[in-house]
Amino acid sequence: MVSRKDKFGLNIPHSAHQPMGKAVVFCCRSKMGKPVLLHSLLLSGLLLLAVLDVSLVNADDPYRFYTWTVTYGTISPLGAPQQVILINGQFPGPQLDVVTNDNLVLNLINKLDVPFLLTWNGIKQRKNSWQDGVLGTNCPIPPGSNYTYNFQPKDQIGSFTYFPSTGFHRAAGGYGAINVYQRPRIPVPYATPDGDFTLLVGDWYKTGHKALQASLDSGKSLPFPDGVLINGHTQATFSGDQDILALSTGKTYKFRVSNVGLKNTLNFRIQGHTMKLIEVEGSHVVQNMYDSLDVHVGQSVNVLVTLNQAPKDYYIVASTRFTPKKLVASGVLHYTNSKTPVSGPLPAEPSYQLHGSMEQARTYRWNLTANAARPNPQGSFHYGKITTTKTIVLSNSAPLINGKQRYAVNGVSYVNADTPLKLADYFNIPGVFSTSSLQTVPNGGAATVATSVIPTSLHDFIEVVFQNDENAMQSWHLDGYDFWVVGFGSGQWAPAKRSTYNLVDALTRHTTQVYPNSWTAILVSLDNQGMWNMRSAIWERQYLGQQFYLRVWSAVQSLANEYFIPTNALLCGKAVGKSH
Repeated sequence: MVSRKDKFGLNIPHSAHQPMGKAVVFCCRSKMGKPVLLHSLLLSGLLLLAVLDVSLVNADDPYRFYTWTVTYGTISPLGAPQQVILINGQFPGPQLDVVTNDNLVLNLINKLDVPFLLTWNGIKQRKNSWQDGVLGTNCPIPPGSNYTYNFQPKDQIGSFTYFPSTGFHRAAGGYGAINVYQRPRIPVPYATPDGDFTLLVGDWYKTGHKALQASLDSGKSLPFPDGVLINGHTQATFSGDQDILALSTGKTYKFRVSNVGLKNTLNFRIQGHTMKLIEVEGSHVVQNMYDSLDVHVGQSVNVLVTLNQAPKDYYIVASTRFTPKKLVASGVLHYTNSKTPVSGPLPAEPSYQLHGSMEQARTYRWNLTANAARPNPQGSFHYGKITTTKTIVLSNSAPLINGKQRYAVNGVSYVNADTPLKLADYFNIPGVFSTSSLQTVPNGGAATVATSVIPTSLHDFIEVVFQNDENAMQSWHLDGYDFWVVGFGSGQWAPAKRSTYNLVDALTRHTTQVYPNSWTAILVSLDNQGMWNMRSAIWERQYLGQQFYLRVWSAVQSLANEYFIPTNALLCGKAVGKSH
């Protein structure tokens, strides 16, 4: 397989294309069901050992091999030099373009001066929380060392991201895109676009990540960010062709937009063009047209844009929402037959505010007749007819604990243990986490700190209500799953609000917003055993305690439920010296 060029002249890599010329191995099936090496460069023994780990090898699907090196670098995204985190010398990091069920073997080399991890935001890690890349599941990679991730985007399509989960590294970069394409025989509910663009948008600080982390550690909250970036810059240009034989029809391009910022909702819009929403975090949706879209922290959307306007250049805008001060990054949609540069004022943000944004969110609906990564229609799973086994109500808060700013869930502010919770669970190490500290409903008591876990059972079907009594927008993410976002509402949630739920065509996604002084309700089918992080996607709040873990468990230990611990798993804390 070779890389191909899309209509923008960008390389869309297949297995034969590897950023920075690192090691690449192509595999196929043998009659014995083991991978066959067709071509390879020199790989470390650890990488090869990870490939042969019987708990993870799936010989039915292709393998893609990567070697990424994490370093510091100095760039000036907002005009002033600052230290950032680079992957293979790139900011943002390399883009992963893969296909449903590909086996990804990624050797991550840490050349920073502190431990480091990457997490794969939105990749479900089916039966494999060992590879999730958060401190509750993995020991961080020590400086000067490496770890080889081995995972699949199992039965997934769509636009996702990766970023650092350790410390406050996320404020220094180290993030990138994961684009999961459908398998050749799986149709999508729209014509093949003429091109495909990825936009990583997010707010950004001029202050370095170490100083920001020190400020949080001292008990302060973060100030307002300094700017907004599009793919690591304040400006960017995206070029597309117009069909000169049918100007009124035009060629159509896919834009994958992800909010990789730290704090703020962003509004995305393109001057003079409407956008057709086609996919949200792996869900094909009813294809409504929008002038602009609110994209909350941690979320991703895919839209189609048709170049059917006069041949000129048009502004692309990402700007902060619901903030007294507006931060804006602007790009350019360049028609290749244009001789007219962008002109006039930037397109204005929508006039509607929080209520209008909530109304927009309610228009996002599942396309029931379309498939996603599998051939069966999305609507064949009738989630609204399933009886829930448990209701969890989660109320976020911003308490002071010992005189310092913290963030909490139901009065409990999470603190990381020195031993990953997944390892403590596997090795039966006591005293690492608590399954009783965090109640499943708000209790109104004084805020405390704990390494909190909520126990659940494999195949539970749960209702989770996020209650936000603060004046700030919230964004909640769950690793290992997507979930049905069945309801939004203002004020206090009560059981009677269930009558407003969408139990027919609510979309599934991995990150949902919760509006100020409002609630959001989701339904989750707990079909993925493991230890899974539920967290605020607003990283200051996550760092200072607005998170916990769901332990999804079955007494039946089987590969049908969960993979074995990887042979290359790093051990730390109380797990050091344990045999696996």
